[in-house]
Amino acid sequence: MSRYVDRGATVAAIVGIGMALTIAVSFLMVIPIDPAYLAFAPLSGLLIGWYGNQRAEPLRGRLGRIVANAAWSGAWTAFSFAVLFLAVKLFFFSLDPGYRDERQGGSLRCAAGPACVYARYLAAEDGAATLTAAGVSDIAGFTDWYWSGQMGSARLIVGSTMIFSLVGGLLYTFGAPRTPADRRSVAAPPAPPVTPPSL
Repeated sequence: MSRYVDRGATVAAIVGIGMALTIAVSFLMVIPIDPAYLAFAPLSGLLIGWYGNQRAEPLRGRLGRIVANAAWSGAWTAFSFAVLFLAVKLFFFSLDPGYRDERQGGSLRCAAGPACVYARYLAAEDGAATLTAAGVSDIAGFTDWYWSGQMGSARLIVGSTMIFSLVGGLLYTFGAPRTPADRRSVAAPPAPPVTPPSL
């Protein structure tokens, strides 16, 4: 236990980082589904905010400590999700070779990297109209537009995950121990079995 947060919150933060890494690999690299990633981030925050307090077992009356635990573990979880999201986006943005399935028209003719990402957006259905409406007419403008959107998603991840982690901490209060004697960690051990006297 530190002055501000309990050790259980730090353990939960480590678990949150592991969850972010696992979900990033699953929904950003193996099967890229951005909406699923954006949904799992706050749900992970909810779980971590509760879990950190469940491990630490602060008393119900120590609301400040409960909120601090949830915020600490939630912050690590939130920023892990956001950093991994941007890192994967940067990886694909920088190295996109322009490959497409033959049913989609075959590989794009472009220089690997931002030029291929731009070409991919232009070739998508309504892609050219969307970029024109956004005022994008070249690779430089597309790069600014693209990263503006990704940074907005990262901010959404951080904000929603932090909010949900605090909600998780507040949910913990419903089952929090009222007195030190109520804590599971200090519960009295079960009485040994009574052995009947031998005859």
